[in-house]
Amino acid sequence: MKALLSILVAVILYELLARSGWFAAALVPTLPTIARTLWGMLGDGSMERHALNTLARVFAGLAAAALTGLVLGFLMARYRAVERFFSPLVSALMPIPSLAWAPVFILWFGLGNVATVLIVFYAATFPMLINTWTGARAVNTLWLRAARSMGARGPALFWKVVVPGASPFIITGLRLAFQRAWIAVVGAEMLAASAFGLGWVIFDAKEFLNADVMLSSLVVIGAIGLAFERLVFGSLERATVLRWGMVRAGRT
Repeated sequence: MKALLSILVAVILYELLARSGWFAAALVPTLPTIARTLWGMLGDGSMERHALNTLARVFAGLAAAALTGLVLGFLMARYRAVERFFSPLVSALMPIPSLAWAPVFILWFGLGNVATVLIVFYAATFPMLINTWTGARAVNTLWLRAARSMGARGPALFWKVVVPGASPFIITGLRLAFQRAWIAVVGAEMLAASAFGLGWVIFDAKEFLNADVMLSSLVVIGAIGLAFERLVFGSLERATVLRWGMVRAGRT
């Protein structure tokens, strides 16, 4: 309940602003207006279709990014030659915003899912790669020596020591990758999606000054993000690094 206090305060402040008369009602609709619009879109199934399209793009790009980041991050941590080759590329490419690639991907692949998923993939890869790389390098050397003294070698050493030791960094990387993917997909859908997705809904509603539709979509985006943070990543953390005693639980 304490975690919802900040959200409740933000909602109350917004409602006070909407009813203050400082802005036109069409531009800053009240919460009941937004709720009616959202309920109507949920009732006719349009919001669910847009949300599912957005989630499909996020999962496709995030899955590819997670796999790429994990493999390349562990290889960079294990082999100096791989690190020397890819480190300059990572340093050069990471500062480029993912949406800066949107015109390029649209030019190469046209409007639609391919360009959108590639933007998500680009946005999500670097947090996963950097955290995996850092986590694998940060594994306690005492653990490695103790495991070797007990006969652990090769795959056993990797799966039983390196991966668990790097897991707090990996889970953090996955969290950050999802957040960046979620941000990127909404922006990408505004630019590259052809007809479906929450970002496309916001962009299309802006053309007709439908602020209630825009804000309804933002509510869904925020709700999905909160659900994944609390239910998916929170459960993953509790089942792994918290249970293993590798990190302390935060206070809520």
